[in-house]
Amino acid sequence: MPLDLLPATLRDGDHLLHIFKSVCPIHSTVESYIRENIFSLKLKKGKNLHQEGEICEMIYFIKKGAVRGYIKEGKKDTTTWITVENELVAPIYSFIMQVPSIENMETIEDSDLLAMSHHKMNDMYSIYPESNLLARRLYEKYYADAEVRALTARISKAEKKYEYFLKTYGHLANRIPLTYIASFLGISLETLSRIRSKKRKIA
Repeated sequence: MPLDLLPATLRDGDHLLHIFKSVCPIHSTVESYIRENIFSLKLKKGKNLHQEGEICEMIYFIKKGAVRGYIKEGKKDTTTWITVENELVAPIYSFIMQVPSIENMETIEDSDLLAMSHHKMNDMYSIYPESNLLARRLYEKYYADAEVRALTARISKAEKKYEYFLKTYGHLANRIPLTYIASFLGISLETLSRIRSKKRKIA
């Protein structure tokens, strides 16, 4: 799926590196490599970023906007994750293993993204071994986020699911359309609306 990638600006590089440096120190040579090998992408709400059956060749950083991952079975789609600004996104298994993905990705807000290819990222790890620390820290966060999603899926009661969602993804509660939150939690939209209404009355 071709995307309209453009060379990243100096400001783009500054923004990305500021976030990365909050994770761990970055050597100037790695900084230069990242600046030279990232691309910029702007997508309107509702645009596909990745389709199932494809190998994910790019990992994306969200400068602005929101992206969701989902799997499609017939006419039904199930949201697997939702991510907003200052986070990396990809169907991570497909990206790391370079195998076809079962996930799709789409923008759920107008989004500004930065992208780096799998090939360039792995070259960076080989050329600059110190960059592997950055990768480890980022993948640790991916793993932690995946565990939160797994725990959410295993909670049986809808109210408990939503309470856990508010504790871990509270910043999304009043921003992301309820249909996607309900799908992510594995409950009906009607059930979610009822839970939210009940909480408002209690508050």
